[in-house]
Amino acid sequence: MTIWEMLAVFTAGVGAGAINAVVGSGTLITFPVLLATGLPPVTATVSNALGLVPGSISAAIGYRAELAGQRRRIIRLATVTAAGGIAGAALLLTLPSTAFETIVPVLVTLALVLVILQPRIARAVQRRRERRGGPGSPDGGPLLLGGLLLSSVYGGYFTAAQGIIYISLMGMLIDDTLQRLNAVKNVLAAVVNAIAALFFLFVAEFDWWAVVLIATGSTLGAQIGATVGRRLSPTVLRGIIVAVGTVAVVQLLLRRYG
Repeated sequence: MTIWEMLAVFTAGVGAGAINAVVGSGTLITFPVLLATGLPPVTATVSNALGLVPGSISAAIGYRAELAGQRRRIIRLATVTAAGGIAGAALLLTLPSTAFETIVPVLVTLALVLVILQPRIARAVQRRRERRGGPGSPDGGPLLLGGLLLSSVYGGYFTAAQGIIYISLMGMLIDDTLQRLNAVKNVLAAVVNAIAALFFLFVAEFDWWAVVLIATGSTLGAQIGATVGRRLSPTVLRGIIVAVGTVAVVQLLLRRYG
């Protein structure tokens, strides 16, 4: 890489770390930059996944106050997402690079609709629980576990907009604040990225310069994103999720059909 390419990758890492801490979809910043430096798509994907691990951990640390009291929930959900992440990482090395490009914009669009409707859906779910005389599962139940497993397969494969899908599923099925669920989302993303990264270390090609630059930038950016994101109201946070997700869908469609 030239010095300017290195600066571009580092800057993209900062932006990805910040946006991942608040919403998700940071890969849509780093991945095109890595491709622009001349890396092949699979090598760029693997390098990006490795580089974003420290940023995901940094984001989880930044939201540590919101994680209080959620240990049991996190362990249960993280077990499912880890299994999905391993499957997704394996698929990356066996399927054509365009395999997910058709379905991903549909998934992200659906997730955005769920984010927008989340307050109404959550109230409807709560009313149904009250009629049935039970509080419901604090972990979202089998429906959430199944949704997280499938979305984590995608996350291990590519990761773009993975956090938005997590937030939409948890917001619909878990009765808790959006900020606390966002904190859980950061932990789950860290788990999937770390699992995929460990897999890639032994079986895939990657660029160490890209990994180091994204890791450094995303770690710094995640702390910035966590500081800002934790101060946002649920309405503002939901608006940012929808705005970023819309940009993500447009980028994905342009990559597929542009």
